[in-house]
Amino acid sequence: MRVLVIGSGGREHALCRSLSLDPQVSELHCAPGNPGIAQVATVHAVDPLDPGEVAALAGRLRVDLVVVGPEAPLVAGVSDAVREAGFACFGPSRDAAMIEGSKSFAKEIMKAADVPTARSRTCATEQEAAAALDEFGAPYVVKDDGLAAGKGVVVTEDRDKALAHALACERVVIEEYLDGPEVSLFALCDGSTAVPLQLAQDFKRAYDGDAGPNTGGMGAYTPLPWAPEGLTEQVMREVVHPTIGELSRRGLPFQGVLFVGLALTSKGPKVVEFNARFGDPETQVLLDRLETPLGGLLMASATGELGLDPVFKDGAAVAVVVAAENYPEAPVKGDAITGLEPTESAYVLHAGTALDGGTLVSSGGRVLTVVGHGPDQESARRAAYELAGRITMRGSFHRTDIAR
Repeated sequence: MRVLVIGSGGREHALCRSLSLDPQVSELHCAPGNPGIAQVATVHAVDPLDPGEVAALAGRLRVDLVVVGPEAPLVAGVSDAVREAGFACFGPSRDAAMIEGSKSFAKEIMKAADVPTARSRTCATEQEAAAALDEFGAPYVVKDDGLAAGKGVVVTEDRDKALAHALACERVVIEEYLDGPEVSLFALCDGSTAVPLQLAQDFKRAYDGDAGPNTGGMGAYTPLPWAPEGLTEQVMREVVHPTIGELSRRGLPFQGVLFVGLALTSKGPKVVEFNARFGDPETQVLLDRLETPLGGLLMASATGELGLDPVFKDGAAVAVVVAAENYPEAPVKGDAITGLEPTESAYVLHAGTALDGGTLVSSGGRVLTVVGHGPDQESARRAAYELAGRITMRGSFHRTDIAR
């Protein structure tokens, strides 16, 4: 297979790394990519948000499969353009991707499909927002209705802060707070069938002890030895199958990966959010443990031929994100990076990196993801932190309590 991956972050580096290890993948391309991805794929300077440019590149490369990594190209309609040009595409249509592109649309789908989730209100005025905050009470949960790169959610005890966030957004979903730990389940979908990947957990807050602002994710691990028995089967039965069924009934068959963010509440698992693509950094640990070749899985999803559940290796994986100074508010860019050489049990995936005259420098907020693996969670954790400790980048920071 000749495969083209769209995107430039840590998730896309993880996808490209796994695809490069798949013997079925004979040619691997990425647009626009990053310096790390360029070590395993041919990169192309194409605007990932321009459907026409992406479809034209697929045509020039004569690829067999296009894999859309981030949410913004999906919502921009890249997968639609690729399919219209005659290429298999892993990633839902623009309309189906609105399950991530609009929180209120996701709530509408869940209500229609009887999927367990938090009670909520969609608000477009100060009066509506104030009434919803008073209805649900603290802790206040306010979500930007549109895409916000993982940073559009505010959870706070401070009503003034919650209202200020609501007023800074064009439209918000305000909902009741869900108690309990959060977990992530990814399901590969081919339009009618869905199969689950392994459960993972990520860490959203910037600093140790879940302090600081929400981020795109500061680390993750898999598997979850503490997860209730039968959780995956329950979520597939109560959430994934009803959701893709409702989308199909609306003429929106979902082909790609449906991310289900869950809170394990005292009343059972409830959906916190849906994403229409692989999560970051959960993808980095899941693909580290995936034994089934990735290329065939993604092609089966794109062509309506999903079959058996994917197989995962024994052991565990832990990912630690190295972030730039002042992330997530105003990350500092342009700092030199060294110390990325892999060890026997850990390696580095690039996210926000660039080359400046041959020197690797930071170019984003989440700069690197260090992935460690081992026979158990503690050994994987040690491996990740040992390598993270060797990396030098002025002003950088990482959480020290991932998977603790």
